[in-house]
Amino acid sequence: MKIFISTDAMNWFQQEMEAVKGDTIRFFARYGGSSPLHEGFSLGVTKDTPFEPTVTYKVEDILFFIEETDEWYFDGHDLHVELDSQKDELKYAYKKA
Repeated sequence: MKIFISTDAMNWFQQEMEAVKGDTIRFFARYGGSSPLHEGFSLGVTKDTPFEPTVTYKVEDILFFIEETDEWYFDGHDLHVELDSQKDELKYAYKKA
């Protein structure tokens, strides 16, 4: 399982979440909504401190991670984070390696 962040998505994190060098950003399973992987759950994103990260991806000295407790949500899929330019918001794709 891996994380991929597009250049446009990275710009979004820097502008909308004010992400700067040294920040750590967590992707996590949250109750509510839906996703292609799990009905009733959706993907959340927040600035957080890693505790037991199972997957990490570092770009421009910003660490993106998924905690071991949230690994179930991805069901072995890689996470691809891109920007929906029409809505100016993040969009997620889940792809098997």
